[in-house]
Order: sequence, then C-alpha cells, then structure tokens
Amino acid sequence: MGQTPAQKAAKAARGQQPKKRPGKAQREAIKRAQAAKKAGGGKPAAKKTAAKKAVPLPRGSLRAAYPGTCPACFKDYAKGEVITKVTDGWGHPGCVPRQMSAAEREFARNKARIESGETFRGQKPSDWRRGASPSSTRPAR
Repeated sequence: MGQTPAQKAAKAARGQQPKKRPGKAQREAIKRAQAAKKAGGGKPAAKKTAAKKAVPLPRGSLRAAYPGTCPACFKDYAKGEVITKVTDGWGHPGCVPRQMSAAEREFARNKARIESGETFRGQKPSDWRRGASPSSTRPAR
C-alpha cells in the first residue's frame, strides 16, 4: 500500500530511507560477485589455507608431540611428524614389521625345518603298493 507524504517524512526523520532498486550496472556486478563466490574465488587466499581439512592419518598413527628417536632404526623424528607404535615404543611408520599371512608363516616354518637338516623322509613311510588300491594294502611290519 502507498504511504502518505507524512509517513514518508516521518520515516526519513527516523533515518530510514525507502529501498531503491540497484541500477543495471550494480545488478551485473552483484551477479558476477555471486558467480565468483560459487566458483570458489570469493575468499581470500589466507582464509582458504586455514579452512583446508587436515589430512587424515593412517590408523594407529599420530603426530609426535615432541621430538624423539625411533627404536627400530635409531633415527630422530621431529615434533609434528607422523609416528606409530613400533615393537619397543613409538617410531616411523615404515619401521613397523609387516604382519605375515598364515601361508607365509607356514612356508617359513617348513623352510627352517629343511635348512636345519630335518627332512620329510623321517615321516612314516607309505603303505601303498604299486598297482594296488589303498584298501588292499597289507599292514606295515
């Protein structure tokens, strides 16, 4: 609804100016600023670096609160460097011994038995005879 001249004067006296629609040049400038903000160019560079997400650390790792020495390789690590639990304390993630699979452990056991001189010939000999089935074998003496 329209305002009377007295209402307009009272509004102006209180410091409230009637809203004016921006001109064509101002509207285009506002549109460009909004498009740049959507594209990511609206923030200053200093704020962008502070707003970056921290890189997630590998599971079981953390950043060193103070400098120290890795117990596995005896090399120093600096404050803030990524460290993880090693056998005797905290150290470099690359110094952690790799966990072997079950097949690798069995292979290592068999290899150690062979290298120690123990062979598989010492096991019980087969009861099988050439040309006969296992059911027709004679008992071992």
